[in-house]
Amino acid sequence: MRKELLPGEQVITITRQQGRSLFFPVLAIIVVPALTGFACAWIVRENPQRPAPFITAEWTPWLVGTVVVLAGWFLAAYSLKRVLRWRSIKYILTSRRVLARNGMFRRSDWQVSLMAVRNVGVQQSMLQRVLHSGNISLDTGHSGIAVLADVPEVGKFRGFILDAMDELPQGEVFEGEVLRDFEELPWELREGGRDER
Repeated sequence: MRKELLPGEQVITITRQQGRSLFFPVLAIIVVPALTGFACAWIVRENPQRPAPFITAEWTPWLVGTVVVLAGWFLAAYSLKRVLRWRSIKYILTSRRVLARNGMFRRSDWQVSLMAVRNVGVQQSMLQRVLHSGNISLDTGHSGIAVLADVPEVGKFRGFILDAMDELPQGEVFEGEVLRDFEELPWELREGGRDER
């Protein structure tokens, strides 16, 4: 992140999405090995031969191996996938921008300049209110609304954004300089653009 900062820009905070999405994957990491151990012990005691007499003792290693492989596959496909997805989402607030990064192998990221933000909104469901998380929407006017989904400690993060916006230099930024006068902008950058009549 240090190489990607603009001159004079500082990182204020870095956070991830609220960890409630990890509840069931972590529960699976606890429950699946316990069930796997129980199933393996049941197989070793030759219990499968009671309902299916054609299963002999030679099948025991294959059945145990199948149970272990299925448990490992489930943990990798369900729990590990969700933990990696959660870990790949990162929200970064700097003194000039809000950045959102998503993905490990295929990365997508977007950024919003704090100077472009006109309104900072917070939406919370009942569960998010209990967990002090929420969705932050950054209204940039003409270009739309950017949403940071399920931000932990949403009130503090919103306060950090508002404080960073208050500390921005007054005026418009153009190529690193603060412009005080609208007339200093080139015609292409003024509202409405160049008159093509």
